[in-house]
Amino acid sequence: MLVKLNNIIMFALIAFFISWIIYPIYISILKKYKLGKTIREASVTGEQSKIFSQMHEHKKGTPTMWGGIFLLVMGLMIWLSYLLKDFGWINNTLFNRQETYVLLFGFFSMGLIGLVDDFLNIKGHGAVKWLSAKAKMIGMVVFSAFISRWFYSRLGIDYINLWPIAGKISLGLFYPILTFFGTIAIVNAINITDGLDGLAWGLMTLILFILGITLFFNQTYIATTVIAIMMAILVAFMFYNIHPAKIFMGDSWAFALWWLIASLLYFLNMRTGIFIPFLILFSLFIIELCSSFLQIFWKKYLKRKLFAISPLHHLFEHRGIEETTIVMKAWFIQGILAAITIIILFYQFNKTFIN
Repeated sequence: MLVKLNNIIMFALIAFFISWIIYPIYISILKKYKLGKTIREASVTGEQSKIFSQMHEHKKGTPTMWGGIFLLVMGLMIWLSYLLKDFGWINNTLFNRQETYVLLFGFFSMGLIGLVDDFLNIKGHGAVKWLSAKAKMIGMVVFSAFISRWFYSRLGIDYINLWPIAGKISLGLFYPILTFFGTIAIVNAINITDGLDGLAWGLMTLILFILGITLFFNQTYIATTVIAIMMAILVAFMFYNIHPAKIFMGDSWAFALWWLIASLLYFLNMRTGIFIPFLILFSLFIIELCSSFLQIFWKKYLKRKLFAISPLHHLFEHRGIEETTIVMKAWFIQGILAAITIIILFYQFNKTFIN
């Protein structure tokens, strides 16, 4: 186990330093070609979003498309794993059919779709970008259907493990339906939460850390290494995204991580009761998603706003709370949620190992 842990740490450190070196170069390229953030002028429901535009006008032009680095560094690390295996220094590459095939396929596929969407948004294709939204929805539906079918048909999974509330509950044909809508909910929650400097990456780093620990104790070391690499890239990004941000993430990272987290959730469901702990761990994202959904519902069907602006972090910002204060308090809450989650999971691991 210690040898595996050393390899995981080694890959994470290499990914961190590669990212650290590439970030300034990448930011300079984005600035040179004016690939900067555009401030949306209209909300999802079509009306003018004056409050958002006023609050975030100063961020206009800040380089975005950070997901490009995410994909590039991960690609370099996969290539490096093949190189190290050829030299006989490691036994397995990062591209492994049993542990990472589905994870990495979706990670790169959805990440590239997100990159294209970021580019179109920057170039201003459509004031409200409805075409982009429709294209993203098609991508979400297709890939959500793929991942649901993969676990249901190819792997024969038709149950969810609701430990500690209940054990394995067979859902039959309802399993792919549940995972289909669950996967779409995850990507929207991540995308909606990415609205303040450092907010989404800080919360997501803690979530990946807990999922990585869970994978490690389930002895899926290659998948754990992939998670460690992603955390390393995010930590390196921290120095450039903390307020005032020098670069923004864009949609590409949300799309890539969406697939990864959904796949991990269903993968770990096969081995341990992860759904209830995950709901605790992911609860800030769920709250953000619900606040946005309620706002849309109120405007569409009740013809008025429930909140002055949504999602919740923008409402706090509108009420005069400093952006850095909102982010730091969100990190603090996420840290507590992560601690609660890991206590629950360790209790489960302890029972499993004793038995």
